[in-house]
Amino acid sequence: MEKGGKTVFGATVGIMMLETRFPRIHGDMGNAMTWDFPVHYKVVRGANPENVVRGNPKDLVDLFVAAGRELVDMGADGITTNCGFLALIQDEVKEALGVPVATSSLMQVPMVEALLPRGKRPVILTISKDTLTPAHLAAAGAPLDTPIFGTDGGRAFTRDILGDAPEIDFEACRLDMIDAAREIRETCPDAGAIILECTNMVPYARDVRRASGLPAFSIQSFVNWFQAGLMPRRYDLELDDPRF
Repeated sequence: MEKGGKTVFGATVGIMMLETRFPRIHGDMGNAMTWDFPVHYKVVRGANPENVVRGNPKDLVDLFVAAGRELVDMGADGITTNCGFLALIQDEVKEALGVPVATSSLMQVPMVEALLPRGKRPVILTISKDTLTPAHLAAAGAPLDTPIFGTDGGRAFTRDILGDAPEIDFEACRLDMIDAAREIRETCPDAGAIILECTNMVPYARDVRRASGLPAFSIQSFVNWFQAGLMPRRYDLELDDPRF
């Protein structure tokens, strides 16, 4: 006997999206073709890159809770978001929704730290080094002394994503990411891995890996792991026992 209770079946992850207009290329969290599995989307009206990254997302928590409830009602078994700065509302959202919630790629920092040998640690690459605070790190469970690097001084990435530009030079963005990766390689000898805070950085994760020589963990790696727990893969067992 199958159980109901959802409107849509087969998609377990719900993604709360900031309200934006900038183009989202393949690999971006907001491009549905990025995922190897179906997802639900819900735009959080009134939440945008400026007031989340450079403002205080706690002021918007009710909007995110309402959007999350709609996703859960639709059929999502777990919720994520498309901005790493939303780590600040992790606790409020998970308690309100009653399902697993993974607000931020930054939540991978303690996970990755446990993987690294003595003398190495994760570092963060963010879209806005100026506004990523110890409060964000604490909310994600990351050590407060985690090194932080940013794309703030680059050609296009920070300016155009936070500025919600209707057109973006993505090759310039790629060069910004490569420059940041090289800075990490050259100035942080104890870096053992890079955590990409911004969900728009996923298309450049391979470039970061190659330029830095370090593993690069993103919201894609995090949500793939998240999905694997919400909907474990089914395996057809071939056993010698004829009873099976």
